[in-house]
Amino acid sequence: MQWELVGSGAAILTMFGFVPQIIKIYKTKSVEDVSLGMLLQFSLGMLLWLLYGLHLEDNILIVANAVSFFSLIIAIGLFLKYRRDKAIPP
Repeated sequence: MQWELVGSGAAILTMFGFVPQIIKIYKTKSVEDVSLGMLLQFSLGMLLWLLYGLHLEDNILIVANAVSFFSLIIAIGLFLKYRRDKAIPP
């Protein structure tokens, strides 16, 4: 088995794992069922994996975790935007 293919497959699934949640938040403009703690925890985990990948100079780890980290940053931004919008009456 070629482990780079396994790693690449895992990277693709991980990189885009939060995209459905981001789309749902954007479409519904609601973060009622989303945990900020979970988003922060995953972001920190992705950042640490990214740093580890940089240390190992492993392109699969670097790209996968950079994309995942930035998608989580987008999710956190949307969370803060829509949580704040709900708190402020029109």
